[in-house]
Amino acid sequence: MSGPRPPSLPVDGSALEPRALDAAVHAALTAFAEAGDFEGLKAARLAHLDKGPVAQARREIGALAAEAKAEAGKRVGEAMDAVRAAYLGRVEALEAERDARILIEEGVDVTVPTGRRPLGARHPVELTMQRLTDVFVAMGWEVAEGPEVESEWMNFDALNIGKDHPARQMQDTFFVDPPDGGLVLRTHTSPVQIRSMLTRTPPIYVVAPGKVFRTDDLDATHTPVFHQIEALAIDTGLTMAHLRGAIDHFVRAMFGDVKTRVRASYFPFTEPSMETDFQCFVCRGADDSCRMCGGSGWIELGGSGMVNRKLLIATGIDPDIYSGFAFGFGIERALQLRNGVGDMRDIVEGDVRFSGQFGMAV
Repeated sequence: MSGPRPPSLPVDGSALEPRALDAAVHAALTAFAEAGDFEGLKAARLAHLDKGPVAQARREIGALAAEAKAEAGKRVGEAMDAVRAAYLGRVEALEAERDARILIEEGVDVTVPTGRRPLGARHPVELTMQRLTDVFVAMGWEVAEGPEVESEWMNFDALNIGKDHPARQMQDTFFVDPPDGGLVLRTHTSPVQIRSMLTRTPPIYVVAPGKVFRTDDLDATHTPVFHQIEALAIDTGLTMAHLRGAIDHFVRAMFGDVKTRVRASYFPFTEPSMETDFQCFVCRGADDSCRMCGGSGWIELGGSGMVNRKLLIATGIDPDIYSGFAFGFGIERALQLRNGVGDMRDIVEGDVRFSGQFGMAV
């Protein structure tokens, strides 16, 4: 059982005087207004709101006579409300000052150059190669690949390119040391077609994109390292009509609804052979001053033809049962035609500012 309550401390009532309360409120408001930060405001709150004269006056109300408590309580409550309102107002003001300062101190000027290197971009040659490949994959063809260092037999002999052919000279071909070792950097992607014919059983429908090498100097229209894409079809009953149809479909997928035409030509690995042109997709043959086609109305695409019987025999395919066609062209040339790139050096120099113009699609 608890003991008797201790006697209350003597109370003189001076804190309840109106003048004292007004002075306490004024002192509290002054202290809050002079607080320059949250630490100073906390000290002012402890001194004037939690423990100050106004809090003391509230405790002294209990010592008053019953009839005086109501008036004193009202007076003390108004004083406490004024002190609390001043405190909360100062808290809000300090928070606003802090937020404004943070916006300035932690702001970032996005126009200031940074020391970081820009992000890379997919090269437009790769994007063009992917788009070209997708055209054939959509027709049900397969993608075939082969080594960039190739044997002379694969690169020349199997393609009916004889020993005395100019392309086999060191002025045109990179030979791997020793020069008589029988290895070259492939000069076209046609060896991939030979490998496909040796390892696959007809029907064969493959497309071979890849990097090739020739001893050309780098200038606006030539480069020693470039990319080709070649298509090969081996099946029963294939004719020039099928070749024309495949080329027409490819041209329309790349350059829109334009016409094509063919011209007789010669390639050791096809017989008969032809060069294909397609109608200028810029002027449609209606502008004699067109820079794209030189005013001729036609743009050269590349070589094509029916697979030579000697290639079928060399790869173990019966030419009396199967026939085939093949065609190919340069990927850099397709990129130049589609996007108006005038200088080959812009393509090969690797400047990310050039590649970044093409985004994710060409």
